[in-house]
Amino acid sequence: MGQRQGSGAGLRQAEAIIVERYPQLLRLAYLVLPPDLDRHTRLLRAHRAVQHSLRAAGRRARQGGDPPTAVRAEVVRRAAGRRRGPFPPWVWGLRMWPTSEGLDEAARGLAGLSPYARAAHVLCRYDGLDEATAAEVLAQAGAGDPGGEVRAALASGAEPGAAAGPEEGAPGGTGADAGPRPDRETILHPADVHTRPTDLLLRRTRTRAAWGIAAVLLLAAGLTRATVAGPDSGPPVAYAGAPAARAVLDPARLVRVPAQAWADTGRVDFTAWPARGPRTGDRPLLARALGTWAAPPSGTAVTVAPSASAEPPGHPPQLLFAGDPRPGIAVVVFLDADRVVRYTEQGGRRSLDIARTDDANVTTAAAVTLTRDGGTARRLLAPWIATAGVRDLAAPATAARPLPIGPDGTVTTEFPREDAGRQVPDSDAGGGGAGSGGCGPRPVLEVASSPRIVEKHAFLLADRGGLLPVHLTYTPPAEGADAPPARQPREATGPAALARWAQEACALDAVDGRAVRAVNLWDFAVTELPETSGRAVWSCTRATHWTGQGDVRIRLRPPTGDALTVARAGSTAACGRFGQHLLAATVWRAPSGRAYQLAAGSREVAEINATGSLHSRTTGRSLAVPAPPAPAPPAALTATLRSGAVITALDSRGGGRD
Repeated sequence: MGQRQGSGAGLRQAEAIIVERYPQLLRLAYLVLPPDLDRHTRLLRAHRAVQHSLRAAGRRARQGGDPPTAVRAEVVRRAAGRRRGPFPPWVWGLRMWPTSEGLDEAARGLAGLSPYARAAHVLCRYDGLDEATAAEVLAQAGAGDPGGEVRAALASGAEPGAAAGPEEGAPGGTGADAGPRPDRETILHPADVHTRPTDLLLRRTRTRAAWGIAAVLLLAAGLTRATVAGPDSGPPVAYAGAPAARAVLDPARLVRVPAQAWADTGRVDFTAWPARGPRTGDRPLLARALGTWAAPPSGTAVTVAPSASAEPPGHPPQLLFAGDPRPGIAVVVFLDADRVVRYTEQGGRRSLDIARTDDANVTTAAAVTLTRDGGTARRLLAPWIATAGVRDLAAPATAARPLPIGPDGTVTTEFPREDAGRQVPDSDAGGGGAGSGGCGPRPVLEVASSPRIVEKHAFLLADRGGLLPVHLTYTPPAEGADAPPARQPREATGPAALARWAQEACALDAVDGRAVRAVNLWDFAVTELPETSGRAVWSCTRATHWTGQGDVRIRLRPPTGDALTVARAGSTAACGRFGQHLLAATVWRAPSGRAYQLAAGSREVAEINATGSLHSRTTGRSLAVPAPPAPAPPAALTATLRSGAVITALDSRGGGRD
């Protein structure tokens, strides 16, 4: 009897903590969950992780554990991937996401960390736990190296990012060398949510929610047996399964946005696109496209962007385009929550291309590629794009050549022949670009937004082989009498930005346009080289994925001669909003032949230290001393920030330990 009372007391303690701290626990689970989940699924799984932690946390409390620690540990254990059920919770007819945009920015910034390091970041930076307590939570949650995970979180440079502006790379966004950051108390949590209906038309049929769930499962299994008519035949699609499944694939139920909705909304992204193209009323074409998406017949070429979902639609999608961009090619483009899907018919062949669009905005939702053929690409531009042109990124002094925008919002771009045969990771052939400075011409699209959206706003889009072009930005160095401190990425359309991108455009060769939404070139330091060799520019080129992860390349460019690649790192927060503190180091050989150990840091670096085979300390943001003679091992470089935190030089693994 006494044991029962103890068990009940433990449960009551755990329940009281969960009820009292539910928003904070929900935030913990939300930021620990895998970064490739969409916001809706992440939110539902976060709720489940918190609510299902009750009994296990109660047992820990009954066994003498600290109740708050026990609850946090169980939430982390479930969110980190253990004891997770096979299916997410279901909410029929609604899409849900947190009110705080900064919360999703934080999730993207932490994507390069392990689940336990993400948990440590939340526990220390958001919940105010000290390192020892956070490590204890991680140990109870099953982390193999709790102390190491805490150190990795603190060394990442990530800061609480709540009431922040647009995403990295967007106008007004915050990037490397960001400005003032909000206090912990101002950060919202995922308990405050937005909701949006997904199936208003479908619910008019008064179909039960359970019936709808069964329909989605049937679709995912192949709709039992779906037969699709040929591209050029008359009958659309013969559907099987529940009536709700047929309703999801009914062209009459497609969501169509009014033509001027984009000019009267606070959400300027793909959801504001109207349905365009001459075949938006072609029911057989739309039915074939939907049926192929639900159950691709044999021979269909399906290309899915990294970490995107190929699942059939769970509700009627939004129609963006239906038409014939070129003779003999029919294209239909849909929007389904955080995905854009392109269906193509050509010569009896079909193809599907699926891309992620998480948190797309005025720049990253500016265009969709309809077709590629050799050296020509045809794109559908956002309705808020007023003008378009093509420029060679390798020729910064040459003005952009204007391109006519068709009445249906399409624009055709012709690329140089050096580019035409280059293989790109899309289901289409051609396109892509070969680079500059020995890479060949680098054509990019320069577009300008309508004044109804923002005044005098032009930006660059690069074709990297994906369904969506990549947004290019530039962050200038903070030095210079007439240069303001670098606060955020800027549009790469000014003279200085174009000149620098002309030097670094070859970096775009490594960018996978299926996965990347934006590339920012950040000149984080300008330093004097030894032996009066002039000033060198240290830069970090960051390719940010739709998942929030990023790949970076650090370069040292002297005033003459070739640039030197200092470091590369993948799946890292470095050089972004949550990795704005940076130290890079390399050995450089002067014209005299003498080798020097160089290092440079970002704006907050106050001191640089070299240990190991070289012992040196210098105040400020740069170090230049004779390198140890070969075959001495490389020196270990660290930097102390103005806050007192210590970071290490970025290496091929991403660096960044206290």
